[in-house]
Amino acid sequence: MSQAVATTSGQDIDAIGGDNLENFVTFTIKDQMFGIPVLKVQDILTPTTIASVPLAPPEVKGSINLRGRIVTVIDVRVRLGLEKREDATESMGVTIEHNHELYTLLVDKVGDVIGLSQEFHESNPGTLDSLWREFASGVFRLEGNLMVILDVERLLGALRDE
Repeated sequence: MSQAVATTSGQDIDAIGGDNLENFVTFTIKDQMFGIPVLKVQDILTPTTIASVPLAPPEVKGSINLRGRIVTVIDVRVRLGLEKREDATESMGVTIEHNHELYTLLVDKVGDVIGLSQEFHESNPGTLDSLWREFASGVFRLEGNLMVILDVERLLGALRDE
């Protein structure tokens, strides 16, 4: 059985994808690549001062002021069941809007914006961690890497339900 693999260089994507491309902002958490559709992303930032929120769930790192709006900061590592990062000053934030509220997803490193053909979108593999499967809407197999598409609505919706 042969498997097609998407590539991240612009020339290869055009050859594979044609007009059926979706753009994703990529980021890394503990050496795993994730992606969020670019249309959901409001801002990319490096949070400097995060105010703690008393009695908040463990994945809520705190809040920041972003151009006069209070933004809840979610530590995606903790949300995905991973250990907290040792040095939080090296993390970056991907700000998204969900239900008319802003959230900044704290990640290890923000990558590039890449366009991928939906033809290469796959459902979650059975080997993906069960908690990750809950928050993922599928994967793309890239050259030497697997990009997990993070379902922001499920990630943040589950936060409110707890």
